[in-house]
Amino acid sequence: MADLSTDLRLATAAHVSYIQSLDTRRDEYDYWLTEHLRLNGVYWGSTALHLLGHPDALGREDTIEFLLSCQDEASGGFGAAPGHDPHMLYTVSAVQTFALLDALDVLDSRGAGGGRRKVVDFIASLQNRETGSFTGDEWGEEDTRFLYGAFNALSLLGRLDESTIDVTAAVNHVAACANFDGGYGLTPGAESHSGQIFTCVGALTIAGRQDLIEDVDKLGRWLSERQVACGGLNGRPEKKEDVCYSWWVLSSLAMINRTHWIDRDKLIGFILQCQDMENGGISDRPGDMVDVFHTLFGLTGLSLLGYPGLEEVDPVYCLPKKVTTRILDKK
Repeated sequence: MADLSTDLRLATAAHVSYIQSLDTRRDEYDYWLTEHLRLNGVYWGSTALHLLGHPDALGREDTIEFLLSCQDEASGGFGAAPGHDPHMLYTVSAVQTFALLDALDVLDSRGAGGGRRKVVDFIASLQNRETGSFTGDEWGEEDTRFLYGAFNALSLLGRLDESTIDVTAAVNHVAACANFDGGYGLTPGAESHSGQIFTCVGALTIAGRQDLIEDVDKLGRWLSERQVACGGLNGRPEKKEDVCYSWWVLSSLAMINRTHWIDRDKLIGFILQCQDMENGGISDRPGDMVDVFHTLFGLTGLSLLGYPGLEEVDPVYCLPKKVTTRILDKK
């Protein structure tokens, strides 16, 4: 591997300890302020630990029991924490975490009445059959995040087909979100953004419809231009760099085979500078407070860059590649 722009190395042990500590801080105000992210946090932390090579650092059964406690009995969807309303984003995080733990069958044996069928029905109920788009919940907000989430979860559950949702209408909706600059927005006509590009390219990749990307090189150029002088990546022009875009931008480049269009070593150096070397965790920028969200997406960025000692991440699903291979090869 080429010399890095920093002498820092990945603080694996500190990151594992940091993630393990997150559920021990219930006496802290911030713990309760972030209850709306609890299930997402379990997915972020669990995936980070698997990428770090410490899959057993959190108790498997305790994690499964928490996931099940977040499932809504009536709809089959999952909320952010026990008693919270079900939403697409939390449902996708739950399915991803069950997949990570090789526990998708638990949905059938111990989930809400109806098992995985009920989860599938909840996801399918959020599609607008006229436009192909998806809402996050019953209140109707539409966003390509929700469409990608539906494709992600349904494919892991083995139910991404025309008998479940209108796949054709959905991919046509994604195509309608494309912009003149090669990027994609959250709805047709919305400005291009790295996060939305990930959701759109990810959905098209899962569906086997990358042929709908009009100009792959133009898309690749827009994404590669997100790298700024410090080596980090931003979400759109004239914005600051942020570690999380090490995932949203790089994963999209990986899906279209253009990761070599950015300066690998400068990005590795930027991510490593965002670590808390003593207490663990990764922040959005050097010197800021760490959190589990940026910890995961810093690690996924390093994994996509081939950083040593990390499990290979799947750029489409944001799960270890060996997990998605195991599940999808069965389908």
